Amino acid sequence: MKRSVVFIIVFSFVILTGCGLEKKTLTQFYDGDINKVSKVIIFDGNTGYKKTIKDNKIIESFLNEIKDIKFIPDEKQEPRDGFNYSITLYEDEKETFQFGLTQVNDHYYHTEPEIFPIVDNFYTNLDIKEE
Repeated sequence: MKRSVVFIIVFSFVILTGCGLEKKTLTQFYDGDINKVSKVIIFDGNTGYKKTIKDNKIIESFLNEIKDIKFIPDEKQEPRDGFNYSITLYEDEKETFQFGLTQVNDHYYHTEPEIFPIVDNFYTNLDIKEE
């Protein structure tokens, strides 16, 4: 009897916490107007370095490459260690949104198409000094 009650409670909790997670694009996650982003910081979780982008043409090009990528919730939402890249968006000097390639707002995702090669290629070829 106790097992079935515990099972029902745990099952209900899993169902309820899974609700609300849906497939979204970066544009759908972003609360403001993504076209008003004026600074982007890409932090490399493997090296600890970051690159800060302030050139509007480069920002627009980068966001155009990633803004329509679909973030699809992972079934397993257990906490994980480490990350490849973290991206922070700013409007003027105000931070407006921060996300990882597999994590947005404390939830884990995989992407279609795969976002890692796009960001990795962009970061690697970006002619900006690492900080």
